[in-house]
Order: sequence, then C-alpha cells, then structure tokens
Amino acid sequence: MGMPLHQEPLPEGAVLPPRGYAWIVFACTFGLLLSDYMSRQVLNAVFPLLKAEWGLSDTELGSLAGVVALMVGLLTVPLSVLADRWGRVRSIVLMAALWSLATLGCALAEGYGQMLLARFFVGIGEAAYGSVGVALILSIFPSHLRATLTGAFMAGGAFGSVLGMALGGAIAAKLGWRWSFGAMALFGFALVVLYMLLVSERRLSSAGPAPSRRAAGAGERSWQAALRPLVGSRSVLCAYAGSGLQLFVMASVIAWMPSFMNRYYGMPADRAGAAAAVFVLLGGAGMVLCGVVTDRVSRHDGARKWNSAIAYCLLACILLGAGFSLPPGPAQLALLGVGMLFAAGTSGPAGAMVANLTPAWCHGAAFAVLTLVNNLLGLAPGPFLTGALADRIGLAGALQLAPLLALGAGMLFALGRRNYAADLARLGVAADDQGAA
Repeated sequence: MGMPLHQEPLPEGAVLPPRGYAWIVFACTFGLLLSDYMSRQVLNAVFPLLKAEWGLSDTELGSLAGVVALMVGLLTVPLSVLADRWGRVRSIVLMAALWSLATLGCALAEGYGQMLLARFFVGIGEAAYGSVGVALILSIFPSHLRATLTGAFMAGGAFGSVLGMALGGAIAAKLGWRWSFGAMALFGFALVVLYMLLVSERRLSSAGPAPSRRAAGAGERSWQAALRPLVGSRSVLCAYAGSGLQLFVMASVIAWMPSFMNRYYGMPADRAGAAAAVFVLLGGAGMVLCGVVTDRVSRHDGARKWNSAIAYCLLACILLGAGFSLPPGPAQLALLGVGMLFAAGTSGPAGAMVANLTPAWCHGAAFAVLTLVNNLLGLAPGPFLTGALADRIGLAGALQLAPLLALGAGMLFALGRRNYAADLARLGVAADDQGAA
C-alpha cells in the first residue's frame, strides 16, 4: 500500500466534517457526559439528608447508587448495538433526555420506592452513552487523534463525578436536596436542546461517506454479524482486558483514598473527601495528557500506542507502589499525585486500539464491550478486593499491593502488541474502516 507499517489511513473517498464543526460536536457530546456523571453522582452528596428525612438504612442508600451501575452493566452492550443500527445522534438525544427526566423524577420522589424507580431509569438512560458518545466523536476526527479524544472524553467521567458531588452538596446546603437533583436535570435538558440544535446525522454525513452514514446502515447486518468483529482478534481482546485490569488500580485508589487520608493523616471526613477529590481530578487530567502524548509518539506508527500503554502501566505501578510504601508526609502525597496521572493513562491508548481493530460501523458496540470489561475486571472488583485485603493486612498494605495489577495489564498490552500487525492484516480493518473513525 506504500505506507509506513501500522499507519491508519482514511479510506478512499472519505471526507470528514469541517474541523471547527467537529470540535463543536465534541464539546456538546462532552457536556452531556458531564451531565451523565453529575446526575449519577449527585446522589452521594445528599446521602445524609435522605437518610435523615426518610429513615433509610445504609443498604437502601447503597441500592439507590447500585441500581444505576447494575443497569449500565446489563444494558451497555445491547443498547450500544441498537444505537449503531438506529443512529448514534438520535440515540444520544434520547438517552440524555431520559436520564434528565429521570433525574427530575428523583427531585420529585416522595419516598424510597419512587426514588429507586427514578434511579432505575437514570441507569437505563446512561447505560450506553459513554460508548456511543465516544464512537460518534471518533467518527468525525482523523484517526491520529484517537487516543487524545478517547482519553479526553473518558476523563469527563472523573470531572463530572467531582462536579456532581461538589455542586450537589453546595445546592443541598442552601436549597435542599430536591434542588440538587432538579439543578442536574435542568442542566441536562438545556444540553439536550443545544445538542438537537447543533448536531444531526445529516450534518455529520453531508461531508461524504463518513462512518456516521455507514453506522446508520448497520441495521442491514444481522446481530451475529454485528457482534463478531467485537472479539475477532487476540489484539482487541488484550486491549479490553489490559484496560480493565489497569482500571482496577485506579478504582481501588479512588475508592479508598478518603479512608486513607482519614486514617493516616487524621483528616475529618469532609477534608478527607476534598483531598481525595484532588486525586480524582489528577486521574482525569492524566487521561487527557497521556492520550495526547500517545497520539504524538504514534502518529506515524500505530503500534507505538501499545508501547505507550505499557509505559503508563509500569509508571503507575512504580510510583503508586512506592508512594503507599512511604510514611505519611509531603513526599508520599507527591508520589501518589504523580502516580495518579498514569493510573488511568491507558484509557486513551486502549480506546484507540479498540477503534483500530474494529470496523467503524460497530464502534459503539466495541466501546460498550470495553466499558463492560472495564467494570468487570477493574471498577467493580477493585474497591471490594482491596477492602477485603485491608481487613487482613491493613489499608496501607492493601494499597501497596493493588498497583501490582498494573504489571498484569502491561503484560496483556505487550501480548496485544505482538499480534497487532497480523490481526490488522487478517481483519483488513486498516484498509476498510480504521482511518475514518
């Protein structure tokens, strides 16, 4: 083909939307992701108020949060496949409208049962948004920006979580907990209206045979044909698993950092939570920065994305492991802060690999599988297993061991790299869809 090995070119005849309009679409889609996580996490900020007003148990409070995660886990893949077939823009508008309406329902709930039902629909609305949103964004930018865009988009989850808890708590303190949910709902509705005014399937596809048009025609394929490319190579399986295992480390640190600050630095709960939020923001910033670096070093050789992911795994393991081994103090906090920049740094490279190894018309479903594996291998078991280990050897000891999972993630990325070139050649993705996505 006369091009450097592993480069991901645009398919012949493909024309992307104007760059300025593409960034407008990114901003609108990213804004809705913030709304997604703000609506999800605002509940945590008002737990004490709900417990006092309704006399809820901790189990009932936990179920209000857990039902959203449950619906995301169950529905992310099937709803993403449907969105690829029905149209990503229409699906995004419908999803955002649903979770905003359900969040308004939370504000109007008169008891635990009504709140649980409203949170159930919040989960349905949010289930596939992350995967469909990133698939839409990748479809309108050049392929050499994939790691940057994926990392930046996924970082919105961290930023939205912090905003939801901070703003929700501040609003609840002044106006009551119902206004916390109401404000998140109004923010979501405003963004839905803005999205409908600025983004459409017609405008995205008018530039030429871009992936949004092919995605809209994906309904002509059978369900079996739609699902087969998602697990069709060793490399993509390694990208899924490596990403999930690395997020085990990120999830463990974020979940237990407030307790760590409370137990080892003597901070009260409010200060410990604020300190932990700084580490969450560092993790989000790291997703963006690592994605940018990955795209720069791999612009002319896509295989370097794997090298970047391996490097981030090793750095996170060394810095976090060493940080938690130090006694409490400024040196420990500095090492942990730098380590958090790399803890989720593989998000951008892993997302780019998944996009490179799957056809553009099923990218929504591919990112749904990535989301599912991230939850099954990392986000769900990380806090639980680290807590179980802490019961036996103490929290500091458990957090010293948790970063070792990054070594396993690095090994999976190394295995994926070995098969990458052969899988691209066998699947023919580079020639067909890769560069357009």
